[in-house]
Amino acid sequence: MSRRLTEKLVETAGLTRIYDKVMDGRRLDANDGLALYENPNLNAVGALANIVRERMNGDKTYYVRNQHINYTNVCNKGCKFCAFYAQKGGPDPYTMSIADVQNRLRAHLDVPIKEVHMVAGINPKLPYQYYLDLLRGVKAIRPDVHIKAFTCVEIAEIQRQANKPLPEVFAELKEAGLDSLPGGGIEILSERVHMELFGRKLSGDQWIDISKAAAEAGLPQYATMLYGHIETIPERVEHLVKMRALQDETSHFVTFTPLSFHPEGTQLAGLPHPTGDGDLRNIAISRLMLDNFQHVKTFWIMNTPQVSQLAQWYGADDLDGTIHEYEITYKDGEQGNKQQVLTRPQLVNLIVEAGRTPVERDSFYNQVVRPDAEDELNDPVRHDEAARKAAVPLAMAN
Repeated sequence: MSRRLTEKLVETAGLTRIYDKVMDGRRLDANDGLALYENPNLNAVGALANIVRERMNGDKTYYVRNQHINYTNVCNKGCKFCAFYAQKGGPDPYTMSIADVQNRLRAHLDVPIKEVHMVAGINPKLPYQYYLDLLRGVKAIRPDVHIKAFTCVEIAEIQRQANKPLPEVFAELKEAGLDSLPGGGIEILSERVHMELFGRKLSGDQWIDISKAAAEAGLPQYATMLYGHIETIPERVEHLVKMRALQDETSHFVTFTPLSFHPEGTQLAGLPHPTGDGDLRNIAISRLMLDNFQHVKTFWIMNTPQVSQLAQWYGADDLDGTIHEYEITYKDGEQGNKQQVLTRPQLVNLIVEAGRTPVERDSFYNQVVRPDAEDELNDPVRHDEAARKAAVPLAMAN
């Protein structure tokens, strides 16, 4: 979209003041965040986010070949928003052995996976040694893979089991193979929401303390926000402002991912399902507010591939990855369906069709260049630059 059309769009939406701040590179404040949430013109908000997205990452959209492993669904936290943990009327309990995890990895050895993402419930019966063995077990099968594992809530439990100072625990986890921490665990940095929905988990302050300790230990971390449950719009803005302030202090966050809440199977099953409007708006506002985060991700498992394709014009520059298996949020609410995967050609198609340039990345956004001819022969995408430039910016076509 040309600058003149963007200016007309934001002027019509009454967002000229925020547009001027965006163009000048000035930081948006909490009042700006509230105004963006309240403005009914989603395309104008998306156009503003796209300015920042292209300023920071051009027309590149990143993806990673990754595998998710959720090693146990036994959990003692009882969060009202969670459909994953074993409970009466819900999923049966399980805890993977190290051999189980290694078999999951072996099942996808034909895929050149760069990252293994491991999060799970808080199982108080797992000893400290289990977590060390888990990391070493992954590296034994895939020695070069990046392990992103253990939310701050899991880290708190691991430290409790270790009965050691947190810096010592982090040092031993790193020695065993831990490369970074995922986001999650706090959902929204609001004490009201914390006490109402997940009071047995860490408070916001405790989560921040562990995050700072991870930064001091030299562990990069990823950040998230779970939205669409009982949080208010001001609490969403507060979360973004607090995450931005923490990044100012530590500079250790790699990516921010807004995560939409899916109520099916949870204690909040009566709440409405997420919408494309809500997903795109939260991605766009995250991109605008988080000026010190290089990347904003759309998680296609929760947002759907179709909305994630549109999100590339609403601030997102990352589609996540191939996933392979994911058990936190089940496809279409079906708990038996754990196979949730997009192939590399499918991911690339989603990017190219939206008029963006696909870039395979590692966990730190270094480009991965693969000469494997067989993979390219099986890829239906033709990287025709003229065709890519002619592609309709889908998000602006509605």
